[in-house]
Amino acid sequence: MPPVGLKCRCCGSSNIVEDDLYAQSQSVCADCGTVCSEGRLANDPVGGSVVSYSYTTQQSKKPCPNLIKGLHRVQALCRVLRLNSEIEKSSQTYFNQACNHESFIFVRLTKKEALAGCCVLISCRMYNWPITAGTIAYLVDTDPASLFRVYLEAVKTLNISVPAPSVSDVIEAHCQAYKITSEHVPEELAADTKELTKRALALVELAAESWIVTGRRPVPIMMAATYLSWQSLQPTKLRQKMTLEKFCQLAKVDKNRPATKRVSEMKEMLCKLGNELPWKTREITPHNVVQQVEDILNYRFALLRNALKSYADSSNADPPQFDIKEIPESEHSLKTESCTVETEQQAHSATDSCDEPNWGKRVLFAPPCVVNAKKKKREQSNQLEVTGDEEISDSEISSYIRTPQEVRNIELTKTLLLKE
Repeated sequence: MPPVGLKCRCCGSSNIVEDDLYAQSQSVCADCGTVCSEGRLANDPVGGSVVSYSYTTQQSKKPCPNLIKGLHRVQALCRVLRLNSEIEKSSQTYFNQACNHESFIFVRLTKKEALAGCCVLISCRMYNWPITAGTIAYLVDTDPASLFRVYLEAVKTLNISVPAPSVSDVIEAHCQAYKITSEHVPEELAADTKELTKRALALVELAAESWIVTGRRPVPIMMAATYLSWQSLQPTKLRQKMTLEKFCQLAKVDKNRPATKRVSEMKEMLCKLGNELPWKTREITPHNVVQQVEDILNYRFALLRNALKSYADSSNADPPQFDIKEIPESEHSLKTESCTVETEQQAHSATDSCDEPNWGKRVLFAPPCVVNAKKKKREQSNQLEVTGDEEISDSEISSYIRTPQEVRNIELTKTLLLKE
């Protein structure tokens, strides 16, 4: 008897009859003749089920172990950075596409580890999440230069356009890592995160206009700007006496070694501008410049122009001719301002009028690679001057002979000369 409730999958008819024509009993639709079910074979002790041929021959491609480990590594990086699910999913998608590409199939595991970090960095920039490349390089335990090379190769392989990171977002994320609010520290040492971010951004912009940022890593610059901003918001004696190391311990962050040098460079830059304030009562030095940071930042464009002109007049140099554009002093922008153009023109004029290799000492602001230029090795003066009229010995002439044929030609020539 056919099974109860069985219907034909072709016509939907329930008129199913049993067909015993062959050795194996079958349930057949009486309307269209479609075989609905087959019985068990007599010689099959276990019993079988209806399995399609396509399912018996299908082979599923399993991902390789390195791809599985890489996806887990990407997930771990996203969890450490506390990224949302969209960025995590996008990072895994980018890693899967890049890892299966011919550029990253036969590479070392260290490069694939860096690729995992680069995919996370790409996703963060695509979703405007403030993460620096130095943070990713620290997490994947590689140097930033190698990470940057893998990053460029990954962007080219994925054929995507990655937007540039926003400086304000990066500084805001950096300032939020400092635990210096009233919830963590006493009131006399506390600072509002928004005000701290605003002032640190202005200091970084001013440092960029005075060439301090050029060729430097961002983390020490931001740490130095955050430290000076925290001191200048409430320039009390307690804050002025606190060093950068103690400030990092208070804020529960790890101190960056080059940040101490960036602090001294920023203070020197602020002193050059602070001495141009018309209402100052005494000379601005690195010890008291923190008290004048607010005024310097409010009038930084005018002070920068005046400082450049005063330095040009004191050094008996002709100031560059250019048109000064009116710039609103409350505007925070990273675009090239007229004061930066003036600094560049002074640098070019000093380069043209001076044969010294370290021309950075002749201008007020110059790139660090020029101010701290490495001294070139002097050529040894004891080397003999070659004029071309020196005598050549026979042994030296013989050393230039390379082949036996040349030796035979020389001997033949000597023999002919003796006969004559």
